[in-house]
Amino acid sequence: MTDIPRAFDDPWQAQIFALTVALSDAGHFRWADWTHAFGATLKRHGAERALDGGSDYFNAWLETLESLLDQSGLAAGADVARLRDAWEAAYLSTPHGQPVRLKD
Repeated sequence: MTDIPRAFDDPWQAQIFALTVALSDAGHFRWADWTHAFGATLKRHGAERALDGGSDYFNAWLETLESLLDQSGLAAGADVARLRDAWEAAYLSTPHGQPVRLKD
């Protein structure tokens, strides 16, 4: 049996990809605007160091999506940062195998 290459290394990568497509399909931004912004992010990241094509790619994807959401008013950057910090604190303090819950 041959190995089939996977497009995503981690579930969050598939989720962020699907979320981006869904937001574009819903009219929150044009796909052409997305690709232009994403290309600029990749170019900036690639100028700093060689990209690995895996996690580098999807971290740039996430950064671009967060920026577009902030620019469109759908999710302010400060709100996203607070939620990311809360999520990190929650998963770091959750015992292995237990569901992660955010505090209100």
